[in-house]
Amino acid sequence: MMDSNKVNRWLTLGANLGVLVGIILILIELNQNATMMRGQTRNDVSVELIDLMSQVVTNPQLASLLHKVNSGEVLTPEESIQFQHREIAMFRYFENVHYQYRQGLYDESEFSTQREAWKRYWTPARVIFWCDYRSTVSPDFRAEMDSLHGDIQC
Repeated sequence: MMDSNKVNRWLTLGANLGVLVGIILILIELNQNATMMRGQTRNDVSVELIDLMSQVVTNPQLASLLHKVNSGEVLTPEESIQFQHREIAMFRYFENVHYQYRQGLYDESEFSTQREAWKRYWTPARVIFWCDYRSTVSPDFRAEMDSLHGDIQC
């Protein structure tokens, strides 16, 4: 009887140690997955931005349009449509960065750099666009953008 109790105790101890080792391995794997997700998110965000920037490089008409916008020139109706769609893409990119940051998948230092870039992004045409478009984005992102530009009155 005494030997049976000792065997049971050793088996219970072994099982508990096995569970503990399993939990530790799961925690290590979760940490690795989180690191991998942050890396993948950073890569995806970079690819998205490179794609948006490459459009200007490969499309002289778009480059000309953005020059007109940045110079405050009046756009044709066709240019206005192209500009609006370009801005939708840019603001969706910004919103994605903001969402990834809120999910903990975007580094604080990189996000603060993004926020600084957002502050410099505004032109009078973009303010008009934002005032028309802001209701279509998430409330958290809208609040973030509005807080960066308290002087914009829609």
